[in-house]
Formats: sequence, structure tokens, C-alpha cells
Amino acid sequence: MRKTTAIILSLSLAAAVGMAQAGGDAAAGKAKAGTCAGCHGANGISANPIWPNLAGQKDAYLVKQLKAFKSGTRKDPMMSPMAKPLSAADMANLAAYFSSLK
Repeated sequence: MRKTTAIILSLSLAAAVGMAQAGGDAAAGKAKAGTCAGCHGANGISANPIWPNLAGQKDAYLVKQLKAFKSGTRKDPMMSPMAKPLSAADMANLAAYFSSLK
């Protein structure tokens, strides 16, 4: 049982390190985030309660939502067209930027 637990912990740690290294470039995300500021605020804090704050959200969550908007599994008349042209790198970069904000 101890050996199995050790293996599971090792694999979990390796996966976590891989995910951390797979993050995007926050500086590139900041450069691309100008379009987002109209609704989500210049610093990722929306002035309108109908639009979510992006600052401080986990990057994996942000990427998941952008992918869902792009694929159509999540629909929104404003966000779906905004996500369509984003590449996987764009999404990772935007997520890295917004997750880095307080």
C-alpha cells in the first residue's frame, strides 16, 4: 500500500509540475487583453456586475472557459465571437495574464 501511495504521489507531482510549466506568457496575454478590457475592465475587474471579474481566476479555469466559448459548448452572444479567433497559445497567454492579477 505504501508503494502504491508513493507512486500515486510521484505521478501527481509530475503532473502538477508539467501543468505549471505549460502555462502561458503573461506579458503576451497583457498585450492581447486590450479587447477584454471593454467588458472585464483594464485590470480584469469589471465595472458591470453582468460581466465576471477575470483578475485572480485560475488559469486552467480561464482556458477551459475560452475553449468552451470557441467550440460552442458554452454560448454567449458576446464571448463566443471573441473566443473564435483565439489560438491555444492566445488562450494560455490571456489566462496567464489574468491569473497573475490581484
